[in-house]
Amino acid sequence: MEYRALGSRKDIQVSPIALGCWPFSGGEFWGNQEDSDSVAAVHAALDSGINFFDTAENYPRSEEVLGQGLMGRRHEAVIATKVSARNLAPGDLVDACERSLRALQTDYIDLYQIHWPNWEVPLDETVGALDALQSEGKIRAYGVCNFADQDLREMIATGQCVTDQLPYSLVWRSIERTVLPLCRENGIGVICYSPLAQGVLTGRYATADDVPEGLARTRHYSGERSLAEHGEPGLEEELFAAVSQVRKVAEELGEPMAAVSLAWLRQQEGITSLLVGARNADEVRRNLPSLELTLGDDALHRLKTVTEPVKAAVGTNLDMWYAPARMR
Repeated sequence: MEYRALGSRKDIQVSPIALGCWPFSGGEFWGNQEDSDSVAAVHAALDSGINFFDTAENYPRSEEVLGQGLMGRRHEAVIATKVSARNLAPGDLVDACERSLRALQTDYIDLYQIHWPNWEVPLDETVGALDALQSEGKIRAYGVCNFADQDLREMIATGQCVTDQLPYSLVWRSIERTVLPLCRENGIGVICYSPLAQGVLTGRYATADDVPEGLARTRHYSGERSLAEHGEPGLEEELFAAVSQVRKVAEELGEPMAAVSLAWLRQQEGITSLLVGARNADEVRRNLPSLELTLGDDALHRLKTVTEPVKAAVGTNLDMWYAPARMR
């Protein structure tokens, strides 16, 4: 297994694939989820060399279930969790961190992330609380999620931010315009969420109509879908035309479409780790082939080229779910 530094923190080494633990919550978007399956996914990840786990206080029960899965194996894991935007005032942030520590059954969090910006709370106050938690040993490092140019520049000037977690995949490449270069320039590692565009880049859906309502909430799809809240027309035609071309490249390489999609993303400069959700041990193992796959320059270029129309259609709004964006 190849391991990468967590941004500027060379002493924290993480696998290039992280287990995204939101599915452990089950519920409206994920459906029924047995805790035993989630725990098995954690063990399968550790057994395969995946040491990076991402959760959040806002994912119901996810921290608790991850804590169960890591019992007796905490020393093998790098835990990333997130504090919600509503809890960024200093006192609230400290309380939230204590709750997460209890839920995770640990006395320290490796990476504590601001889940979304809160423009009503001065960032320097939030950073002060994060610095204090770090000094106390309750967190080893901190980062942000969903911070675009303006907020990220302020964070760079204010704190010791080591990572920015953002949506990035072959069919969601908005961060390439300005945010990814900014991260590269400042040694901030990028953690990618939705690297398979919620299953589209696995090839399991032939058309937009095949995508379940719970997953068809992004700006890829019509704002008329039942759970969508962005109000935009969507870009299904561009999306599935690109997916068809990605599938063609994967077939020519003789590799699974998901593995090719993840390998392309893993090979982009400045990328630290890809969050891949798995609900059981088998789903963890299905993602392992991408770690052994290295794409040549021709394949990298072709995949970039065939997905350019989607990048253009998505535009500059980095927010996958809302318009106007909740990022600035």
